[in-house]
Amino acid sequence: MRYLLQLICFVALALILAAAQENKAPAPAQPGAEYSGMYNFLREGEFVQITVEDQGHVTGFVSRFGESESDRGAFLDHFFKQGKLDGNKLAFTTQTVHGIWFEFRGTVERGEGKKTGDEAYYLLKGTLIENATDEAKKTTSRSREVALKSFPQDVAPAKNN
Repeated sequence: MRYLLQLICFVALALILAAAQENKAPAPAQPGAEYSGMYNFLREGEFVQITVEDQGHVTGFVSRFGESESDRGAFLDHFFKQGKLDGNKLAFTTQTVHGIWFEFRGTVERGEGKKTGDEAYYLLKGTLIENATDEAKKTTSRSREVALKSFPQDVAPAKNN
């Protein structure tokens, strides 16, 4: 009888804990977190990875092919030195790699993708500035308007049959 009472108490406690877990409200999503992900960059195979964190702080990197004689064709990763998202306004500056760094100032907008996870569901639209410093320490800048499309994503894992 004693063991039966312990078993009943244990089962009741387990049910109470399970109900408490189900009633927990999910943590509010970080504003702008839906913009986190990979976006195309300037050439086929190049991309930008952004992650929206607390209070609009943005981390990430630009991964691109080198173009100088010493790094031609090699993948170079330019990690963000600073990044910020304010509403849908995005700005980031990368660290310098082989004398080159990038600055982006623009917005995150809805693209032509029909549903979350589709290619181009979001676009990074704005001005991209490519800065370069040569051996003589002379800096040049090239500015261009860009629309960088989000990569397609698997929203739900594929079911195995």
